[in-house]
This record gives sequence, structure tokens and C-alpha cells, in this order.
Amino acid sequence: MPPGTAYDDCCRPALDGETWPTTAEALMRSRYTAFVRGNEDHLLRTWHAKTRPDDVGVDDATTWLGLEIVSTTGGGIDDATGTVHFRARFRDHLGDHVLEENSSFVRRAGRWMYLEALES
Repeated sequence: MPPGTAYDDCCRPALDGETWPTTAEALMRSRYTAFVRGNEDHLLRTWHAKTRPDDVGVDDATTWLGLEIVSTTGGGIDDATGTVHFRARFRDHLGDHVLEENSSFVRRAGRWMYLEALES
């Protein structure tokens, strides 16, 4: 979904478990929204079992301020793997920050899963 798409048209169906994102970028956007809304269930459900932690540790004191997709490689409807380079702005008790990451995604059983952050 393009930036600015309404929550009900973009990420709510994925976060509610009604649908599954069809691209790696759409999954990245839904995972960012899950952090914004504190939806640990979605984060764990979309994290590959090989790398998934026992606890995501969503911090209620963190305010997420915006997501910028810098680039994507693969991750399309017909791909098996993909990467999404993103910047997520957030604020915590120490001030404003930017989390920048190249995330690796894989398709398993027809569903995109977050695998891991790639080293820069």
C-alpha cells in the first residue's frame, strides 16, 4: 500500500489476522504499524520461527513518528526472498531517533515472513 493509505485499507486486516501481506514491503509496513499499536501478536506471527525471539519487547513509552521505505529488492508477489531498506523515526525518554535497517524477508508456505536484519 502507498504511504498515507487509511489504516482500515492497509494494515488493519493484517494485524487482525484477516489477511496476509502479499509483498515484503507490505509486511514491513504492517510490522511497523504493529509496533505503533503495540500489537505483539502480529509481530511474533510474522517473524520467521528460525529467528523469532520469545518476547518482542514492545515499549509503551516509545512513540513511533514515521516510516520511510528507502528501497526494496525482490519481495514481490512471485518472489521467494526480498529485502526492505527502511528508516523508522521514533521518540523515547532519551529523545528522537532513527532506526535504519535492511530487513530480510522470506516466503514460507506462501506467506511473507520477517527473517532478520542484514549487516550493513
